[in-house]
Amino acid sequence: MKTQINTNKDLALYLQLKEVFIDRIQKGHWEPDKLIPTEQELMKEFDVSRTTIRQAISILVQDGLVEKKQGRGTIVKPRKLSGNLSQLKGFAEEVLERGQTPRSKLIRAEFKDNLFHEKSMLDIKDDQPILLIERIRLADETPVALERTCWPKDIGDILMKYDLNEARYYEILENYDVYLNRATEKIAAINSTIDEADALGIRAGEALLEMTRLSFGINDRPIEYTKTKYRNDQYHYSLELKR
Repeated sequence: MKTQINTNKDLALYLQLKEVFIDRIQKGHWEPDKLIPTEQELMKEFDVSRTTIRQAISILVQDGLVEKKQGRGTIVKPRKLSGNLSQLKGFAEEVLERGQTPRSKLIRAEFKDNLFHEKSMLDIKDDQPILLIERIRLADETPVALERTCWPKDIGDILMKYDLNEARYYEILENYDVYLNRATEKIAAINSTIDEADALGIRAGEALLEMTRLSFGINDRPIEYTKTKYRNDQYHYSLELKR
């Protein structure tokens, strides 16, 4: 059975096909790491030429959505999460925007007295504790990042009321009229330790993308100090530049 596309539409056939293919990838009809239909199958389905099919697939290759494998065909590449440096978002928000399901696995959550660097970043006095939370962050059950967050005690008292395997920090805090206004971020490339690699399901020494974030509230009070280490094959940052 042929899938109809609009031959009378101003948009070129290969561009219409590209949109159909992207939709199939986003909706999971064409699954990550799986072969897409052959050129012959697509030609038969859409009743178009081989050239039109190749033009559409070529765009998907350029956009990093699919990859041609010699002797095998064209496969759908696993989706990378994308952080936008111009917007202050949490991991769960980024995952949901990609149509995936976010989840966390709690490693530990405890109030600490001896994290003096973190206290200085949060402008907390040395004799006051802060809450330390460490979690593995997952997207569709795939480990993507190791997250280590520190919070002032009053904020920590709020978060500790919740299941931290499921908690979305920013949403919880907004329910208590605590809003984040801005943040500063620093990004670096590092190599994973044995423990980090084991937690993320990768080989020791593989490259990680380390993001350090200091978030401020409406009154410019430091609220969150976070260090997140992302798998480089599952996450990247995007930035729009203007001149």
